[in-house]
Amino acid sequence: MFYQIIYDIILYPIIYIFPAYAANGAPVLFGGRGGPLDMGKKLGKKRIFGNNKTVSGTLAGLACGMLVGVIEFPFLSFMLPIAVLLAIGTIFGDLLGSFIKRRIGIKPGAGVPILDQYGFFIVALVLAFPMGHMPDIYGLAFLVILTGVLHMFTNKGAHRLGLKKVPW
Repeated sequence: MFYQIIYDIILYPIIYIFPAYAANGAPVLFGGRGGPLDMGKKLGKKRIFGNNKTVSGTLAGLACGMLVGVIEFPFLSFMLPIAVLLAIGTIFGDLLGSFIKRRIGIKPGAGVPILDQYGFFIVALVLAFPMGHMPDIYGLAFLVILTGVLHMFTNKGAHRLGLKKVPW
């Protein structure tokens, strides 16, 4: 019983969300090349996404999230299509956050609480929801906490390593 609780609340939720985490982190490691995704285009007088959303970062995020699904597939075969949707949702959620920030006049790189930490996470889960196999409510609560904590520590670490210009 104890092991089942640990699996249901901690281990399975981490396995489930890991494609999204990989897709979210990959642009920091592999992005910056290929130019801005929006190619400098504007919607009205404001950039669509800004210079920080690059072609290579977007492709790296999608590839890494899907690669996690390929790795998980032999153990949980249902995870491959979920991983694809989580990766797409993560990238779309991050781009949506940047789009919203540009519309409300937030400068690229500036932080917006909640949107920065959870935008990718929420869109990824919403997109993957129809596939089923979602962690239960306790697992999701654990993931909300874990995502906030990981976001803070990984961004500070990436900043210290010179991978990010800002620590958020």
